[in-house]
Amino acid sequence: MSQGGAVLTLLTVIDITAKSAASPYPYKEEVGMSTQTKNDRASWLQGPSAQCTVPPKAVGDPWRLILLGAPGVGKGTQADLLNVRLGACHLSTGDVFRAAKMQEACVLSPAMKAALEYMRRGDLVPDATVWDMVHERKGCLRCDGGFILDGFPRTLSQAASLKSLMESEGLPLTAVVNYELSVSAIVARLSGRRTCQTCKAVYHASERPPKMAGICDRCAGKLFQREDDRPESISIRLEAYDRSTAPLIAFYRKLGLLLPVAATGSPEDICARTISALTAWRARVSAR
Repeated sequence: MSQGGAVLTLLTVIDITAKSAASPYPYKEEVGMSTQTKNDRASWLQGPSAQCTVPPKAVGDPWRLILLGAPGVGKGTQADLLNVRLGACHLSTGDVFRAAKMQEACVLSPAMKAALEYMRRGDLVPDATVWDMVHERKGCLRCDGGFILDGFPRTLSQAASLKSLMESEGLPLTAVVNYELSVSAIVARLSGRRTCQTCKAVYHASERPPKMAGICDRCAGKLFQREDDRPESISIRLEAYDRSTAPLIAFYRKLGLLLPVAATGSPEDICARTISALTAWRARVSAR
């Protein structure tokens, strides 16, 4: 199995964003004082035979972004915030795997069946299988509303395949946002995380504590620290990320697409910083 498959499986299992499995139905999301219907991403989560209930609004120059960053920088949170502010759809490979586990086997594509079989055995998901899963959803990459890829690509092989596909489809990539955060800050962020044993809700010992210490606000379940959130485990995860992603960062820097963004401050601060950097980035590209 490839090293890239190892990293994909590791990050899929630990799921640094700790999001619940996506619902197959559209839902309402509060944005300021207004409420909007959010795209259910059915075509991405369930496969190309499914149609999104609320297709993203077409825009003249859609954002097509890839998000990179080590475990703990908050890529999933930023992808959700950017989705609301930019309109581009959040396409997470982790969400695809979680959604697949909830579907009947008869409706799964061969690529998804193969991926789940690897995961059930505790084996690594090969690059080729991951690419097959993304490739069969290429219609989502052609979406007029744009996209924000979160969790893909993770290896040079995947990046090269994606580049070839997008060139053949005439889809220019806007930028690759690389969220940067010091190792000490990542360790502090992840080591403070606490998870409910019952409903899997996630808290942080200092930044987002429960109302009652050690008790979940939602279901009164007991909170615990996951093994992979301990400092020694975090160091191993960061080393694995660095080994697989350093060549990927160099790949996109050489293509002139890499946009570093500091992942410090609140999620809203980081999002505002990202949008500001992207706006300036697009203006510079247009001026060339």
